[in-house]
Amino acid sequence: MPPPPDTAVPVVPGTRVRRFTTASRWAHRSVAFLMGVCVVTAACLYLPQLAELVGRRELVVRVHEWAGLLLPVPVLVSLVSRAFRADLGFLNRFGPHDRVWLRAALRRDKRRAARPAGKFNAGQKLYAAWIAGATLVMLGTGLLMWFTHLTPLMWRTSATFVHDWLALTVGVVLAGHIYMAVNDPEARRGLRTGSVDREWADREHPLWRP
Repeated sequence: MPPPPDTAVPVVPGTRVRRFTTASRWAHRSVAFLMGVCVVTAACLYLPQLAELVGRRELVVRVHEWAGLLLPVPVLVSLVSRAFRADLGFLNRFGPHDRVWLRAALRRDKRRAARPAGKFNAGQKLYAAWIAGATLVMLGTGLLMWFTHLTPLMWRTSATFVHDWLALTVGVVLAGHIYMAVNDPEARRGLRTGSVDREWADREHPLWRP
């Protein structure tokens, strides 16, 4: 665990600090919306009860395909923002304190000192890395399934197998992500308004100094 910052910021009740810029919040909302469309349309395609209720399978397939194709777009567009690129840098960097956080999480140790975190904790970093990789794999396998005339049957069969099973794991991981968000209203408020309570930031992300 790295030493605490040299300068401590006094905690004033009710003080709020900037956590996310407009670009970061827009990217998160857009990706969340598109991912939600992908999940809902996939459920309508694979669950007979929903398929019968919704109907219009061809339309559902097209919406699913285009939502999947558009998933990377909000991230790519938001790269014009320096603050967004900085957030990606924080998400991509793992330090010794992240290993400490993960060990504490596995032991279910909820003490503040046991879970040091910067702007993003180790769990958020792992989730971001996993969902980004899964999205790229889903996009690649989806394209193989879409352009059937360009690929051999074996490729399409393998792509379908990977796409279907990875979609199931994505659904499970997203459910866990939503569960964690529901249980942390201040984190949700940060994504909604861009700012969080200073006391929450010092408690949950003690190594982050905005």
